[in-house]
Amino acid sequence: MPEVKRLICLCAALLFVLPANAPAEQNLHQAAIASAHPLATRAGFEILKKGGNVFDAAVAVSAALAVVEPSGSGLGGGGYWLLHRADDGFETMIDGREKAPFAARRNMFLDGRDKAIPKLSVDGALAAAIPGMPAALVHLSERYGRLPLAESLAPAIRYAENGFAVGHKFLKLLKTRQQAVRRFASSSRIFLPKGKPPELFSILRQPDLANTLKQIAKSGRDGFYRGDVAAKFVKSVREAGGIWTGEDLESYRAVERRPLKGDYRGIKITSSAPSSSGGIVLIEALNVLSGYDLKPADDTARKHLIVEAMRRAYHDRALYLGDPDYVAVPAERLTNADYAAGLRSSIRFDKALPSVMLAGETELEPEAANTTHFSIIDREGNRVAATLSINFPFGSGFVADGTGVLLNDEMDDFASSAGEGNGYGLVGGAANAIAPGKRMLSSMTPTFLENERGVAVLGTPGGSRITSMVLLAALDYAEGHEPASWVKVPRFHHQYLPDAIQYEPGALSEAEIAGLAAKGHRLMSLPERYGDMQAVLWNKKTRELSAGSDPRGEGLALVGP
Repeated sequence: MPEVKRLICLCAALLFVLPANAPAEQNLHQAAIASAHPLATRAGFEILKKGGNVFDAAVAVSAALAVVEPSGSGLGGGGYWLLHRADDGFETMIDGREKAPFAARRNMFLDGRDKAIPKLSVDGALAAAIPGMPAALVHLSERYGRLPLAESLAPAIRYAENGFAVGHKFLKLLKTRQQAVRRFASSSRIFLPKGKPPELFSILRQPDLANTLKQIAKSGRDGFYRGDVAAKFVKSVREAGGIWTGEDLESYRAVERRPLKGDYRGIKITSSAPSSSGGIVLIEALNVLSGYDLKPADDTARKHLIVEAMRRAYHDRALYLGDPDYVAVPAERLTNADYAAGLRSSIRFDKALPSVMLAGETELEPEAANTTHFSIIDREGNRVAATLSINFPFGSGFVADGTGVLLNDEMDDFASSAGEGNGYGLVGGAANAIAPGKRMLSSMTPTFLENERGVAVLGTPGGSRITSMVLLAALDYAEGHEPASWVKVPRFHHQYLPDAIQYEPGALSEAEIAGLAAKGHRLMSLPERYGDMQAVLWNKKTRELSAGSDPRGEGLALVGP
């Protein structure tokens, strides 16, 4: 009897110290990874099989994508890593967004008439902000991983040394940016051998990049931000017209931020916090839509309501959002359900509200569409959603000589030219104006969705359309569909300005186009399908995992041991 009593007390103590959700999330039979490149997905599984957890795998996948998908991300870029730890329910977001050099100035890309100088913020060394990915990967490994950083980076180092087969997507995007790449001998040697793009399925080797990865593996953040590699960055960037200094690199730190939380019809939303706009725009739009029952609505009416929610959420993005270390972002107000009810009151079922009638009209800076995303759940129920970028395809086109690192052109994501002030003194783009050491605003939206059914991990590249894609996927999840459905949902988008519904081929029927036009919407057909969503789902009831990789891309989604 005393033994039974002691056992009862022990069980009671365990129930007291463990979080309520821990037993339900632990000991899954398999893991799931979806990424934009098969080699990156396999790198993640390689690390899991060596005993690493999801955070080690996230380092491996991030680094592998930096090697095999240089069009979308890289050591010369940055991103956001949304984390969930199963044993205690802890959640955080690692903000590895790039920062403006200390010598940056608000008007640095403008001429004497305050007009943007074409291509100056897009091509070349001046367009490059201080990269955040290496610092974020070291932070992720040291604080949350199990394996040594060198072990998690090993697959990427191998891919860089031994090479990988160049695919269709790589060549397609390289051809759109080869003019920028061709300007720099250091870039051309890697990506334009013999003066032209490589042959399809030829092997691309990057020995300098492998050496830079080895320095990070050996010395952590100092292997990138100090010492020989940092000296090469500063010398090469400044010789090419850039403004980096050793202080810029040494002072860079990835930071942790509290993810944003929301609720849509019983689905708990966890998403990116500023300096990303994604979480606020996603939650705000879903809050607006929560006041409608979309299921019985006809297709035209449903899309009209979704567009009107997008319009209002993107309008607030333009007015209020920027780096929270530099501007006061009213996140709590913008994600409040009562605030959304006020926005909803201006929506009419029969008529679109022109964007010019929203208070505080402002100019929006274009945001490049090429980024990358991966989603992982490991066998313990830990999860990561990560969206990474170097902005335009192949970033600035500039490789720092001797490093193999292709630099971003994220300075273009700042608002270089302010819009008109409104009656309240709000100036369009002011919250996202260039300032020394500031992070530029992003649309990246790594997201978790959770309800009684399960846990979804998802995200996508796509520039300013990222958040609207995640919104459409979240609505598809709410209807009970699987990852294979979320990643191929037909896509349409509205971002306040330009005041038009942008839609990919086949996303709207002729009847929907006519119906939306009759409500006063302007429609803009896009020439190609867009996005490359990667998603995984843990079904709580069956305890099974499933995964989906966007058929628009060349990624790989796997569930395995």
